Amino acid sequence: MSPTPQTLTAERILEATEEVLRRHGPAKATVVDVARALGVSHGSVYRHFRTKAALREAVTKRWLDRTTQVLAAIVAAPDLDPETRVREWLAALFAAKRRKAFDDPELFATYTVLTTETAETVVGEHIAELTGQLTEIVRTGVAAGAFTAEDPAVTAGALFRATDRFHDPHYAREWEQPDVEGDFEALVDLLLRGLRTRG
Repeated sequence: MSPTPQTLTAERILEATEEVLRRHGPAKATVVDVARALGVSHGSVYRHFRTKAALREAVTKRWLDRTTQVLAAIVAAPDLDPETRVREWLAALFAAKRRKAFDDPELFATYTVLTTETAETVVGEHIAELTGQLTEIVRTGVAAGAFTAEDPAVTAGALFRATDRFHDPHYAREWEQPDVEGDFEALVDLLLRGLRTRG
């Protein structure tokens, strides 16, 4: 029996789309494949997502938001001092990206293609959200007297770009190098030294 329209939610469609992408890859996956996986007509899918591009954008955003949610918990952690918060946020970002690359390489490759397609919209919003989180951490550190930063947003953007090698998917092959953890720690130490208030 086909699901009723009430049971066909956007979330169910996105879950099915992710499975279809994993199986077929972005070049071959179609809305018809997604509908077939759900046991509905492709028109039912289009009632939730008006175009194939909208569906691909939504599934990409869902994938990226998983990382954002993990990091938001670190931003909100009341018991962490500002330096620890920066270090843990950057480490969690690196760990999340590595997990995506190594635990599900087919889906990671698919999303690398999809994020290229949606670079100006979904990816831009994702980066803005991440740098916004980092801005909040820097701002808190300045308020606590731990950091020196004239403009926390500019500083956060610089921190994010300086650590590109450890979160930009284009560097994923380097994340398997045996010295990558040491390189990461050395860079974060250097960045934190630059942030500290000089007394």
